[in-house]
Amino acid sequence: MEIICPIEAHFSNQLLKTPPPHEVQNYFEELLATRQCHGIKVKPTTCYGKGVYAETDFKEEDLVLKDQMLVGTQHSSNKVDCLVCSYCFCFIGSIELQIGRKLYLEQLGVSPNNECHMQKDCYNSDSSLGEDDSDVEDQQVSKECSSSPSKDKIPLPKDVVESLFNGEMKLPYSEKFSLPPVVTCPGGCKENYYCSKSCADADWESFHSLLCTGEGSKSLSTKALLKFIDHANDTNDIFLLAAKVISFTVLRHRKLKESRHEGKGKQVISESIDFSLLGEAWKPVSMGYKRRWWDCIALPDDVDGSDEVSFRMQIKELAFTSLQLLKAAIFDEECKPLFSLEIYGNIIGMFELNNLDLVVESPVEDYFLYMDDLPLSEKGEAEQTTKPILDALGDDYSICCQGTAFFPLQSCMNHSCRPNAKAFKREEDRDGQATIIALQPIAKGEEITISYIDEDLPFEERQALLADYGFRCGCSKCLEEAQLLFENGRSFGTCTS
Repeated sequence: MEIICPIEAHFSNQLLKTPPPHEVQNYFEELLATRQCHGIKVKPTTCYGKGVYAETDFKEEDLVLKDQMLVGTQHSSNKVDCLVCSYCFCFIGSIELQIGRKLYLEQLGVSPNNECHMQKDCYNSDSSLGEDDSDVEDQQVSKECSSSPSKDKIPLPKDVVESLFNGEMKLPYSEKFSLPPVVTCPGGCKENYYCSKSCADADWESFHSLLCTGEGSKSLSTKALLKFIDHANDTNDIFLLAAKVISFTVLRHRKLKESRHEGKGKQVISESIDFSLLGEAWKPVSMGYKRRWWDCIALPDDVDGSDEVSFRMQIKELAFTSLQLLKAAIFDEECKPLFSLEIYGNIIGMFELNNLDLVVESPVEDYFLYMDDLPLSEKGEAEQTTKPILDALGDDYSICCQGTAFFPLQSCMNHSCRPNAKAFKREEDRDGQATIIALQPIAKGEEITISYIDEDLPFEERQALLADYGFRCGCSKCLEEAQLLFENGRSFGTCTS
């Protein structure tokens, strides 16, 4: 483990201090002004630190909030099935490209089922794919991955798959499901693709310039960066999110410093730490509730309670290894406190406690549902083309984009086992934003709550799961059930936050 310098520990502790209430209030007021929904407000609470409250009346099924993520990532195993924008996570390319790409990877022996991570330069030299398309298909794929085809799938001929992928074959009615064209990474890597230049530029400026493995990368070493990425894909892709937070903060720090020195001549890289500048760069991250990852991660079912200390130490060592790999790739002397194990562990813990599943429905599923609903007079002819493709995809035709993300406003919503709102994607929600919908009428001034767990579980199981979040639930449902248990001679203590 790392040797902790007292000065660095002081800076780390300063970054992890809970911001004062007025600063929290101002930050979220400014953030809400940029969002689509203006009927809510973040306020301090007595028990939970902060919560989200209705500023207007909501009816059942009303949209309460659309929240843009601070950081998010697509699961590595999902990249075989879905080609999406690496910034907003909408599907890109075309229906043909989405299908052809997936089937082509399967013919190479790459499958999400074996959860392999993907490398570059895996294609046969005699491949007939075009240069641009092979760039898209080069997205982190490993020759070493292998899997047998599913029994319920009927493979397509190789030339048909390649014509789909190359765009030479057009599917009937696919023009009704147009997708944004594929935009390549500004740094030239074969891992990130985008729906527009604006998304590519935003990702580059906010995160990716330090985490790009292409020739234009601003990392210290792309070789070291690839080692970090490989380790994350082999162990836990939550490390990729943590790297994005650190990259985000480092890049914000550089922009703030550049702005401060604008017009004052050439900047000098300093070995000293300007904590006020670093604190300002860290501010968006400081608003999230944090605990050390190895302290808050739930004990797996297959780990005995007597082995808990050993398990948590292994998790800490895993984080330490990841951090050392990341430091070799993007370390910045002026942002040195960010690269402490204490900060790294708390960043990952913030994700463990607050992250929401990132889900974007697949337009490929929409396409085949549309084909199924065609009038019989049109359906018969179209199915001569689409049925073999659907047989080749099998049940996998409907796989959506899957990942994980941290949403700053959604993460402020407190838990209730009787929630009045939930995360729910509507038909029109086709990107990675979090969508919160009212489950019932919510009156102005009422706190908006969601459930962190399955609220239909028995009382004891709910409380055990919520203990991993660091509190015992005191909602009306839990109080009623605790009272019933008490009356039946079973006590579980007072439910408190």
